[in-house]
Amino acid sequence: MKLLDVQNLCVIFETESGTAKAVDNLSFSLDRGKVLGIVGESGCGKSVTSLSVLRLIASPGKIVSGKVFFDGQDLTGFSEAQMRKIRGNKIALVPQDPMMSLNPVYTIGAQIIEAIILHQKVDKREARQRAIEVLEKVRIPSAKTRVDSFPHEFSGGMRQRVIIAMALSCEPQLLIADEPTTALDVTVQAQILDLMREIQKAQGMSIMMITHDLGVVAEMCDDVVVMYAGSAVEQATVRDLFRHPKHPYTIGLMESIPRVDSLRLKPIDGQPPSLIDLPDACRFAPRCPLQKEICLQGVPGLEEKEPRQFARCVLVEARV
Repeated sequence: MKLLDVQNLCVIFETESGTAKAVDNLSFSLDRGKVLGIVGESGCGKSVTSLSVLRLIASPGKIVSGKVFFDGQDLTGFSEAQMRKIRGNKIALVPQDPMMSLNPVYTIGAQIIEAIILHQKVDKREARQRAIEVLEKVRIPSAKTRVDSFPHEFSGGMRQRVIIAMALSCEPQLLIADEPTTALDVTVQAQILDLMREIQKAQGMSIMMITHDLGVVAEMCDDVVVMYAGSAVEQATVRDLFRHPKHPYTIGLMESIPRVDSLRLKPIDGQPPSLIDLPDACRFAPRCPLQKEICLQGVPGLEEKEPRQFARCVLVEARV
């Protein structure tokens, strides 16, 4: 059953140079208890998509069309007061930079307790106990004493655990993780991902994982949306995507992954198009090694090429 259902979402940013289409006609869904990965290069619209779900797009950005259904309710029609009851309570966010997300002048316990009191309507004593329990859940050692520590007293990996603890403090139905392992070393990355997977399975929580790392997608996700220049170019189960990628951009991403049996990287040539001046054709065509004349004759639709596998490419034959 769908927990999150995004339909034809369009987000723009008005700039001095023109209107940038950060997210253009994007649709996807996330089932209860599942993990969805949204992957693509920097600037493709991944983070804007996650902020749109939470209705946190700041000016000059705005949602101009589309629907975001959460648990059957369209969040795009909610007032700000209604959204405040959703954010941090039913939908929680793990942002990219844990140090920038924690207030340096308050203890981590005070910051977690504030969220618990706001959403759970409990007294300060019970909120503190819950804060300690959630810190223990994310394996913060000596949680009873570390709850009174300040952010600068934690390592980068421990700060990320604190951010996850804050997100989990109200037991959300949906966790949005925006590049949760950025700037962490490989060992700590693995620990954070193992922790998130363990908690997700224990609580039956849904996760929307925003990342540029296909390794994270392979390890964590059930389904994946590949984004390019503001729109989805491929959607599939993780199993199908890694076994038989359809879109040339997805194939390019796969081939650009460092491999132990090769010393040479195979980059994707060229640059993504400007979001202010998007072509009336396949947006990947200028970089595509398979480009043909038909690729320049209109914007291709996202079509089912194999059962449950969709790709935005006219060169891929449908086998449904």
